[in-house]
Amino acid sequence: MNVDERPKQKLVTIPNLLSAFRLVAAPILLWLAWHGYNDLFLILLAAGFLSDALDGSIARWTGQVTEFGATLDSWADVITYLTIAISTWWLWPHVVNREIVYVILVIASYLLPAIAGIVKFGSFTSYHTWTVKFAAAAMAFSLFTLFLGGPAWPFRIAAFICVLAAFEEIAITLLLTQKRSDISSLWCVMRFIQSSNPDV
Repeated sequence: MNVDERPKQKLVTIPNLLSAFRLVAAPILLWLAWHGYNDLFLILLAAGFLSDALDGSIARWTGQVTEFGATLDSWADVITYLTIAISTWWLWPHVVNREIVYVILVIASYLLPAIAGIVKFGSFTSYHTWTVKFAAAAMAFSLFTLFLGGPAWPFRIAAFICVLAAFEEIAITLLLTQKRSDISSLWCVMRFIQSSNPDV
């Protein structure tokens, strides 16, 4: 098939718009945080987390799963969490100072898998494992608990879940020989490798 005859991925879809919403929301979140609008910040952040929860599911339900969409979703996640780290430093510096070790763990858990993918494949990886999805849900819950004056232990547990998810993503990157997206778990990769090399 000629390169020009290959079917093109549709870029403007509901899942992609939901992911793009988080990219657009990032500078607004920073602006709200800089000016001290705590409540508006939390409302927009909640909308961002909701878009993150919906985009992948809608893509699968509507048959709109694409490589572009998976990459856009992952970039939106990284930008969102870096934005949260900066914004919370401005809005709740005492909380960040107190939880700085866990904050660093969370930031590292999003950056290191991305770096590993760029080093190996020359581009961003988008695995969206079940562990990553669970970590994102745990982090969303724990952040609102923390920002609204609740206990810190849910955030600390969520930070360790993020670290486990990062280790799994890095392991997947190390095992794969070519870039792939939407991989549910490290176990699935290991089974695939085993079935491809039955003598191993």
